[in-house]
Amino acid sequence: MNFEAVLENLPLYLDGLAETLRLAVLAVVIGGLAAVPLAMLRAARSRWLHGPVRLFTFVLRGTPLLVQMFIVYYGLAQFDVVRDSAAWSLLQNARFCAVLAFALNTCAYTTEIFAGAILATSAGEVEAARALGMQPFTLWRRIVWPQALRRSLPAYSNEVIMMLHATSLASVVTLQDLTGAARDVYARSYLPIEAFLTAAAFYLVLTFALVAVFRAAERRWTAYLLPRR
Repeated sequence: MNFEAVLENLPLYLDGLAETLRLAVLAVVIGGLAAVPLAMLRAARSRWLHGPVRLFTFVLRGTPLLVQMFIVYYGLAQFDVVRDSAAWSLLQNARFCAVLAFALNTCAYTTEIFAGAILATSAGEVEAARALGMQPFTLWRRIVWPQALRRSLPAYSNEVIMMLHATSLASVVTLQDLTGAARDVYARSYLPIEAFLTAAAFYLVLTFALVAVFRAAERRWTAYLLPRR
């Protein structure tokens, strides 16, 4: 291992780390917020409500994220209506396109996670809340969503970690994330092991931190779901 090459390029890796965190946080926050109303529609009984959401999640989960990024970054530019619209100034920005693709992708997965947790909510609790005269908004706010979010924590933690790893695709649209930094180091030094192992170490540290945060959250909010001994 050539540690000198790693230390010389450490500022490049730190810049890539900042870009990776920026992309992951924006994608998870935007995708998570968008998934809340979509999950409610996905869990609805009406086909007219859950049908379009189901189609959206099927398409986004059924196609590779890399293809979705290429469509957003390269594909939309071929349409005159897009180039002539006000959104063109944003779609020319690589970071905006990457965040958009990541957010849409994680939104689809998160919608299904939240919807499954909503459907798993005890019917007895819902009926008891209605018997007490709770209005629909209060019912969702105090009964359904708290229960659903607790149940979805294990699956959602995996989705957040997967999205963190998925940000490594950002380098294909010219963004300098951790993987892009590793590629630059490799191109400069011709040391692939040092270049990519360093990036892998950063990803491992980030993953370890996320796992620790979500395990603490699970111990705090889902302890009552664990089997009693």
